[in-house]
Amino acid sequence: MASQFAPISLHTPIIDDALLDRITRTLAEGAEQVDREGVFPAENFRFLAHEGLIGLTVARHLGGVGAGLRDALRVLGAVAKGEPSTALILFMTYAHHAAPARTRAWPAGIYEELARAAVAGHGLIGGLRVEPELGTPVRGGMPATTARRTPDGRGDGWAISGTKIYSTGSTGLDWFAVWAKTEEDVPRVGTFLVPSDSRGITIEPAWDHLGMRATVSHAVHFDATPVPSAYAVDVRAPADWAVGDVTQTAWNALAISTIYDGVARAAFDWLVGYLNDRVPANFGASLATLPRVQEKVGEIAALLQVNRTLIATAAADCDAGTPPTAIALNTIKHVTTANAIRAVEIGLELTGNPGLSRKHPLERHYRDVLCSRIHSPQTDTILVASGRAALGQ
Repeated sequence: MASQFAPISLHTPIIDDALLDRITRTLAEGAEQVDREGVFPAENFRFLAHEGLIGLTVARHLGGVGAGLRDALRVLGAVAKGEPSTALILFMTYAHHAAPARTRAWPAGIYEELARAAVAGHGLIGGLRVEPELGTPVRGGMPATTARRTPDGRGDGWAISGTKIYSTGSTGLDWFAVWAKTEEDVPRVGTFLVPSDSRGITIEPAWDHLGMRATVSHAVHFDATPVPSAYAVDVRAPADWAVGDVTQTAWNALAISTIYDGVARAAFDWLVGYLNDRVPANFGASLATLPRVQEKVGEIAALLQVNRTLIATAAADCDAGTPPTAIALNTIKHVTTANAIRAVEIGLELTGNPGLSRKHPLERHYRDVLCSRIHSPQTDTILVASGRAALGQ
């Protein structure tokens, strides 16, 4: 897409309905193109930077907006409704800056470097955790990706080697937060912060997916990639990772819920327009006048209303310092993503073949919303944890 935006002028955005609507409309203009081409949505991030939104969750004392979860989710929802791959990439940067307990432990100056970059409209960071053999570390196990001390004996750096797959945002990120284990007598595991232009990095264009194609979640290979010692930002004994971080859980569960709810809302808006405009020749009135159609549209509206209430209530509780439990948060993710999928499926039932035609966006929305099922924690993990808690096990 050709650039249509003025140079970035930093300012504090006002998170109101006008801004949210502008975000959705602007990003929707190029959504079909980035989906068909499977490319990083660079122009979308230029627009978001121009609007002052990359550093939305950066603390005020570092020049950011200091937005809480509720406002950040409002923005993510608007982004997702326009182009959801952009929202998934943006979410990872938001989540890093919204976890002060985690970043406070980073070496002095390292986090501030990332924060000020985000405020300046760049500094996108993504977590690289999934591997070909291990899968997602959420289900346990040690990564095959290794960090070894540099060989000069001074202990002033690391060399990262290994492969990460499903690396969301790969070709457009500024930083990779790489999950790796140390080559030590007693291995530690954690996050190594790697500038994306470091030597020894190869991005393999392996992402050819059903939906969310503009996330460019390619494979990233590291071959003795150098990392300064200070950029081993959070490396611990494996047992120290057993205790969950409720802030991280809330961000993951509610952001994923919001993104795919946004996809369903985009599908719903298109469906309403289609049903009002579609007048079969043998009927003489629009499909929207049929009671059966009205009933099914009402079902979609009910599913989306449940989503809105669950997400907004949980976000408000988090901002108030009284977050739901991890089980409750993940249950919200399970329910809202299932509702989003069902909402789009009902739209397909009402439209028939036109809904599955690539000339209409409903087909793309359906492909995108189905991807909600693969995000960790997945349904079996969520429901087993909920069931064990209910049974007192």
